[in-house]
Amino acid sequence: MYRVFEALDELVAIIEEARGIPPTRNCIVPRGEVLELLDDVREALPGELDDAQDVLDHRDKIVVDARNAAETAVTGANQQAHETVTGARDEADRILADAKAHADRMVAEARAHAEHLVGSAEAEAERVVADGNKEYETVTGRARSEADRMAAAGQASYDRSVADGKAEQERLVSATEVVRAAHAESARLIDGAQADSDRLRTECDEYVDGKLADFEETLHNTLRIVGRGRNPGRPATSVQDYAAEFRR
Repeated sequence: MYRVFEALDELVAIIEEARGIPPTRNCIVPRGEVLELLDDVREALPGELDDAQDVLDHRDKIVVDARNAAETAVTGANQQAHETVTGARDEADRILADAKAHADRMVAEARAHAEHLVGSAEAEAERVVADGNKEYETVTGRARSEADRMAAAGQASYDRSVADGKAEQERLVSATEVVRAAHAESARLIDGAQADSDRLRTECDEYVDGKLADFEETLHNTLRIVGRGRNPGRPATSVQDYAAEFRR
């Protein structure tokens, strides 16, 4: 094919360099040289065409082979992709099942732990309430006993002072000055006895009130802790009613 192009280029050069025939556009070319170039073209053309046909045939075979190889590669890739997707889906299902089982196990353990904590809190709350009730009964009983004792002592002191005043009054009743003095002393003794009795009653009330206030604060804190442990959204029970009832 190269010789064909070379001969054609020589023919073009000869024609371009040929001498013209005025006034026409014809020219004079060397016949022998042109014929030789045409013979070269004739001789080279069939072989080059055969070579070109071989190239074309080989190209078609290459295209067919490439198409078959591409189809085979695509089929294999699709098969591999399908197997990969199937394996990935199976692996994902397995991982999801494992994760769900792990999550269920953790939830069960958390629920069991929470139930254990709630049970412990309830038991502790019941124990604290029982101890608080016992302490309340102990303190109130002790306060009542102390109040009764102080009240009895005050009453005895009052009665003794009144008796002493009356005896002193009767002993000094014979004289006017003595009687007046006896009345004054008797009134003083009676007032003192009354003041002592009032003071003893006041001290008794203050002692009982102080003990009840201490117990009220302790029981209030205990009920608040218990209420928060049993139900965080429910306010703790107040103990002012218990103290008021006891004071009444």
